[in-house]
Amino acid sequence: MVSLSSYADVGSMAQSLQQSIDAAVKRVQQQATGNGGATGKVQEYEQTVNKSAMNAAPFATSIGTLIKDTSRLNVFSSLASNDPADFYKFNVPTSGAVTLGTVGDAGVRLQLMDRGGKVVADSNKDAGASYDAFQKLKSGQLTLDKGDYTLRVARDKDVPVKDAKSYGVQLRMGNYSKDYDTIAKQPAKGDNPFGGNTKLQGLASILGAGSASLNPSAMLLGGSGGSYGGRGSLLNAIL
Repeated sequence: MVSLSSYADVGSMAQSLQQSIDAAVKRVQQQATGNGGATGKVQEYEQTVNKSAMNAAPFATSIGTLIKDTSRLNVFSSLASNDPADFYKFNVPTSGAVTLGTVGDAGVRLQLMDRGGKVVADSNKDAGASYDAFQKLKSGQLTLDKGDYTLRVARDKDVPVKDAKSYGVQLRMGNYSKDYDTIAKQPAKGDNPFGGNTKLQGLASILGAGSASLNPSAMLLGGSGGSYGGRGSLLNAIL
């Protein structure tokens, strides 16, 4: 994998990651009949977003819809020091074989989960059948049913949580004519994932209010107390 520690800004990181991803999947694109690269003039779209301050799958950052022979989804970001995991969600409207490309710093772990939270593919070599599925995903041989999926990006178990990690992930289903880039930045200080919804704010306060031990419901939501800065959730540490 390519080390990105020397890049000065997110823009240059994203550009370099994109080039590296394209190179990494070029061989697969050339070898897979009917499952190649761009078709015609590619339309390019880009969004820059802040990741949610609540670090859990229900608050995953949306990277779009993976449409067969139409869209390619790219996300570029980094795990900040002491940030255990990032979550991204996307929708698959029709079943088909999906190809995943990834570049970035060594020691990054990827897990693909279905709507129910079941791990479909895992880059950890000790993950058994899930690791086999991940290898198929990298080579464009893993078929995903239609539905909602979540991508969890974390560190390998032997990597200290204090080590920052940059990464880029790409997903496509067959050819593509539209390229969607998501540049995901760290949450702004004081971000409130519930916006102005006072009912959800109140629920979060109740779940995490004044207890020395972590409420199980708060764990499921990714919280670790009464604040919204739940990116160090116990839930992420045990997944």
